[in-house]
Amino acid sequence: MGTTRGTNALLERKGARTLFLVLEAEERISSTGEVLQPLNEEKIRQQLAQCHQEGFESLAISFLHAYQYSQHEQTAERIAREVGFNSVSRSSAVAHSIKIVPRAETTVLDAYLNPILTDYVARIRSGLSSTSTLKLMTSQGGLVNGEHFTGKDSILSGPAGGVVAFSRIGQAAGHQQSIGFDMGGTSTDVSRFGGEFEIQTETTKAGVRIASPTLAIETVAAGGGSICHFDGVQLQVGPESAGASPGPACYGAGGPLTVTDMNVLLGRVLPDQFPFTLDVAAIEQKLAAIRADILQKTGRNYSNEELAQGFIDIANETMARAIRQVSIQKGYHPQDHLLVSFGGAGGQHACAMAQRLGMKRLLIHPYAGILSAYGMGLAEIRKRSETSVLQPVDELTSSEMEQILSGLKHSLLEAMQAEGVETTAIEEVNISFRLRYLGLDASLVVAAADLSSAVKKYHAEHQRLFSYSQPNRTVELVSIVGEAVAGRQEISKIAVPELSGVTAESTLMTEVWHAGSCLNVPVYTREALIAGAKITGPAIVCDLGSTVWIEPVFRCSVCNDGSLLIELEETTAATDQPSAEGEEIFEPDLIQLEIFNNQFASIAEQMGLTLRQTSVSTNVKERLDYSCAIFDAQAGLVVNAPHIPVHLGAMGETVKTLLVECDDILPGDVYVTNDPYAGGSHLPDVTVITPVHHAETKELLFLTASRAHHAEIGGIRPGSMPPFSKNLAEEGVLIRRFKLIDQGEVREEELADLLSSGKYPSRNVQDNLADIRAQVAANQFGANLLLEMVTTYGLPQVLAYMSFIQQAACKKMQQALRRIPDGEYSFTDHLDDGSPIAVTISIEEGQATIDFNGTGPVLSSNLNANRAIVTAACLYVFRTLIEDSIPLNSGVLEPLAIIIPESLLNPPRHDDPQQCAAMVGGNVETSQRVVDVLLGALGTAAASQGTMNNLTFGDDSFGYYETICGGAGATANAPGADAVHTHMTNTRLTDVEVIEHRYPVRVKRFEIRQDSGGNGKNPGGNGIIRTFEFLKPLQVSLLTQRRGSYPPFGLAGGSPGKIGKNNIQRANCNEPEELSGCVQLEAYPGDQLTIETPGGGGYG
Repeated sequence: MGTTRGTNALLERKGARTLFLVLEAEERISSTGEVLQPLNEEKIRQQLAQCHQEGFESLAISFLHAYQYSQHEQTAERIAREVGFNSVSRSSAVAHSIKIVPRAETTVLDAYLNPILTDYVARIRSGLSSTSTLKLMTSQGGLVNGEHFTGKDSILSGPAGGVVAFSRIGQAAGHQQSIGFDMGGTSTDVSRFGGEFEIQTETTKAGVRIASPTLAIETVAAGGGSICHFDGVQLQVGPESAGASPGPACYGAGGPLTVTDMNVLLGRVLPDQFPFTLDVAAIEQKLAAIRADILQKTGRNYSNEELAQGFIDIANETMARAIRQVSIQKGYHPQDHLLVSFGGAGGQHACAMAQRLGMKRLLIHPYAGILSAYGMGLAEIRKRSETSVLQPVDELTSSEMEQILSGLKHSLLEAMQAEGVETTAIEEVNISFRLRYLGLDASLVVAAADLSSAVKKYHAEHQRLFSYSQPNRTVELVSIVGEAVAGRQEISKIAVPELSGVTAESTLMTEVWHAGSCLNVPVYTREALIAGAKITGPAIVCDLGSTVWIEPVFRCSVCNDGSLLIELEETTAATDQPSAEGEEIFEPDLIQLEIFNNQFASIAEQMGLTLRQTSVSTNVKERLDYSCAIFDAQAGLVVNAPHIPVHLGAMGETVKTLLVECDDILPGDVYVTNDPYAGGSHLPDVTVITPVHHAETKELLFLTASRAHHAEIGGIRPGSMPPFSKNLAEEGVLIRRFKLIDQGEVREEELADLLSSGKYPSRNVQDNLADIRAQVAANQFGANLLLEMVTTYGLPQVLAYMSFIQQAACKKMQQALRRIPDGEYSFTDHLDDGSPIAVTISIEEGQATIDFNGTGPVLSSNLNANRAIVTAACLYVFRTLIEDSIPLNSGVLEPLAIIIPESLLNPPRHDDPQQCAAMVGGNVETSQRVVDVLLGALGTAAASQGTMNNLTFGDDSFGYYETICGGAGATANAPGADAVHTHMTNTRLTDVEVIEHRYPVRVKRFEIRQDSGGNGKNPGGNGIIRTFEFLKPLQVSLLTQRRGSYPPFGLAGGSPGKIGKNNIQRANCNEPEELSGCVQLEAYPGDQLTIETPGGGGYG
């Protein structure tokens, strides 16, 4: 059986009262297994005994590096059980993977849910006979005995049954590749099967990361109950749902319009199939109100049916986007798969989904309404084990491999025996190898007979997924994965009987609105259909728990088991009507506007995923310091993935400058730049721009671009973030409009020469080139998808909606500005050196002028910004005024006039980089102050920490860079958040276990800096305290602000947050040495650097 008990307890936060034992324990093991501090057993015993007496039911234990060295966790578990804890989860048993944060989150989740599930299983078992066996479905798609069912395995227990079922059904129908489409009331689950279950090692559910193997299931907030509405500019479906109460409008309980209502109105769901009377009049009344609103605000007049079809098309595109994520993003095309549709609402949308995705066959099983339950009856007993290795393949001896494999297989056999499966009954033992190129974060799992074969398959799979491989590069064995399988249930072959083409007969006809006209459609009942019968669309098939809408151009055959095999008769790429080549479009259709919005956003997201998967640097892999975007031929930002804010507004300036300065952009060209005086942010942020041309006319159609922070680009300090640079040349290699690919010819050697040139060349040219290759691949991936859209919809329609999406954002920006009283709003803040940053915002009739006159002059330090950085800050701040969900694009800037005099925000450009003002700090530090000043002028939020707390360390062999979180400023409505990145950055800190595994440092302290946020009605968020111990001589640089006389300001009477502090404790000194905000120093073994980040200002 399966259960949603664990999922519901997590969603409702009704788990057990759980104690998290991670920081309270006095113990420390290094990344190599050295015991740095023995476990203080007596202290832990006292603490745990007291907590148990206080009523804590469950305990989660997570210590650093326990994924490999678990002795301290095992001792702590023993003590906990001795003092009375019955429910104990330790991270080394819960998740065998490096990264303490997701492993700890998973352990807490496991401990939080285990008592709930233990009681639940006990109650069920009490109702069974003593000879009964109770097995439950896990998130991995296998069955386990009830007593082995744990919290971490329960989250996808229900959906996992659906994955098992659709995969087996697809195989029985002769398809090794299938995609499951499970559309329910509030959400839709999609997943892919390609001969074996796709497993993901980390996922997020209900806001909690789960670092435990689960089936790869993508969930989107689009279901039958998703609410359909108009926000004044755009039509939207979801993510809110009507729920069971009040339910859709047609239920007659005053509920909102939903996708189900749209299907009822269009005739695709028959009211007489419901157990109660549906209120169709309520649907018509609510649709009429939306139509009137649309007519008043846009001048567009839709019929009820057109609007209903539009809402369904929008929902379909949202769900198709999820299917693309589980297929195209992983290198598989949906058209090569069978679509297996199930869930209560799936049958009404299956044909449209298949058509939209180019899928030619779909199958709907007789048990489609209860397919997850059916899948649990087909599931096998599965036990999975993973052993961490983390060693280069060429350093592993055959005896070491034998020992690892022997231990892995032994643990699998023991696990199966615990499930009551004898060794002779085990049907499969599958071994896979998790591999990656040394230095990468992302790994691939390949099944192979031995390690040598696995490495060959890894190179081939990397080539397939990312269009390149590096056979001469060292491959690291991350871990070995084993899975044992037993108890497979057979399923009969699904086929259409060889009959003489019997046509099914219908005794009922109904009217269905489709593609602009009303069709007279036959209605069939599933139980009346005989195997072999044929149905030609349009048609409706009614079942006990669902309705199937077979669209025109589809034909249906009834299989021997009652399944409906539905096939596309004609090749139609999408349900939307393409615009003929050459036909101009003058007015946006609100339905198409939202569909194109989703498709463009999906492309940008897929570009980002490709970049992350193919890059080599920690900055991209771990910190996610990159951005991807799509631009029109005029350099207007169309859409971006939700990446780094400071990149996105600035990238538009880069693309615009390229188009202005280059009049010979040709098909097949690709450009690379990092010029801060041509739209760049700072030199480590390297931008790759890929123009996309018309295949025949050679006209420039649009551009794709990606920007990534390179850990090394040269300069006077490793890591290319020097705190005391005086000009641009000292910050690294300047790349000005370098043509990396010239009409298809790659000029990588010339780029390598450039990166190796000058007084301060890059210290890691090969990594630069590897990351630039990844950016090129990401851009090309996006370009290909855009060209597919052109093929589907026609060029005029794609180009028109690139413009319409920006126009929609402009209208919403104007609406937001009109909510602010006309007038002038001014504010001034200062950098630590006293330089003022001043702004006056003049708002009048939905327009704003943002004037930075009064800002200080160009600085001799590196805290100068530029127009691109300031534009990005304005784009970010004014986008926050728009309450609706819209893409961040150039339309937001249309009502804004930005005035930047020559100043520290706009230094003059020179041909010689030695004459250019330094700018590395302006991108990361001054940008934050510009945001604070803008928000202060508008009275929107108190100052956040106002710095990114840039830390770099390294030597001639490597460079490491991170930005460190702090406190967020409070607002009138909420306190500031503790320990977060704010505003112009949202990068992620590299996990401490990864840092210590890869670099010669040790993280000694990482905690919230209590009471550092400003007081107020809503207090500011707290900063953090972070201490590093260095294990070898390294060069260290700090580039931080808010360390002087200007703390993060409060608003409306709120107090300022505390300024930050930096100090270093030398190994041979008793007292720490206070450091300034900007410092470069030599660190030696045993030295400890402490960074205390600022808090946010309070409000009120």
